[in-house]
This record gives sequence, C-alpha cells and structure tokens, in this order.
Amino acid sequence: MRKLSFAAVALVALCSASFAVAHGLGGTNSVQAVAGTFTAQAASTSTRTCTTTDGKTVVVTDGRYSGAASGSPDLTGPITLNTRSVINSTDDIGLVNGRLKIDVAGGHDTNASYTAVYDHGTLVGLATGKGHNPSVRLIANLSASFSAAAGFSSGKLGGSTPGGSAIEVGYGKCKTSRTVAQKSEAHGTISALSSTSITVAGLTCAIPSDRSAGVNAKFKTGDVAAIHCALVGTQNTLTKIDGKHGSKHHN
Repeated sequence: MRKLSFAAVALVALCSASFAVAHGLGGTNSVQAVAGTFTAQAASTSTRTCTTTDGKTVVVTDGRYSGAASGSPDLTGPITLNTRSVINSTDDIGLVNGRLKIDVAGGHDTNASYTAVYDHGTLVGLATGKGHNPSVRLIANLSASFSAAAGFSSGKLGGSTPGGSAIEVGYGKCKTSRTVAQKSEAHGTISALSSTSITVAGLTCAIPSDRSAGVNAKFKTGDVAAIHCALVGTQNTLTKIDGKHGSKHHN
C-alpha cells in the first residue's frame, strides 16, 4: 500500500470545504450564530487494517454512531453520524469524515457533511450542510473526542469549539443601502481664489490639496469658469472646473 500523508489529505479536504462555503455566501439575507453539543455511541462498525511501506499500521473503520444533540433549535434532537475514519494507529493521527443528521422536532432534519483531523483521540474539523429550514445553510466548526470502536464524546458544533464558531446563513435578496453624493455647480466669474478654495457666482468650494497647484496655475480671479462640486463629509469640494470661452481644464 502506498504511504499515506494524513496532513496533506486533511489539508486538501478542509481547503476544499472552505472554498465551497465562501463560494456559497452570495445572496445572503441573514447570518446568525448557533451552537450545540452531542454524544454518539457506536451502533455498527466494520474495520480493516493494513500496513504502509514505512511500517505504519493504518486502521480504516466504517461506522454508524447514534446519540443525542442539544443546543440551538437546529442542533437539538437525536443525532446519527455515518463515518469513515482512516487512522494511522502507530502515530495516532488520521482523518475522519462522513455525514451527520439531527432529527429536529417538527419538520426537516439538519443534515451536514463533515471532515476532521484526528490527533490522539481528538477531532477538529468543519461541518457544512442544511439546517431545519432547507433554505438555511449550516457552517459549523466541529470538535469531539473520538474512538472508532466507542464513538463520539464531548462533541461540539460551534460555541466553545476549539476550531471556532458555527453560523447559519439564510439565502435571499440582501438590500443594499446607497449614499447619493450631494452635488452642486455654478457658472460665472471667479470672485475669489486661493490655494484652498474657489468662489464662482456665490458658490464656494474647497480645493483638494492635490489639485490646488493646477487650479491656481490655470485660473485667476476675474476669469469666467464653471465649477462642479460634491459634498465630501460636511464640505463642498471641487471635482471639476471648466475654463472660460468653453475651453475645458481637467485637474
């Protein structure tokens, strides 16, 4: 059997899951934190072993584990985990993945797939799937103590999970608020001009520092000009100035 690199396998699996989550956040209209705990004992298991070329013993177990989950409404109810664990028992590290289902009262179940790194009896990984409401996506950091023969104990989905929190994301249209810039303009004789401001036909606008030299080089008091300004914070600020006789100067 080829030598297995568990760290590499786990890293690829978790990176793939993270990409899928990030890709699926478009069209979001709600994000809320959820958390739950669970335990699950072995209901049925099938195990086989092999030896790698470097003399490590690998134990592969397909198991079904059942128990109870409690916490947020979508994470409360009888829980079933269908799992495949691939563990290098010589070094006590490996990979555990599969699917979990929580029989939530009153309708649809919560279903998720999960991938976790196993290290000396402890799992830390990520579960993604659907909540009680099928339109709500569950993304949960998962941790637990794990034994292929016995099952899961001290399981956590979000909350104080060593890997982090858990959230549910509701899909739909997300209303975007927009701020419309207030604009003003004036055409006439330049009645006042300095390095910091310009006044045309009674409208005074601040001149941005990076445009001051250009404006003062091309215009002087008494010239005819059209100025265009926009409200920046609480101050009217010059955005464009057109020169006399229809010639246009952009600064």
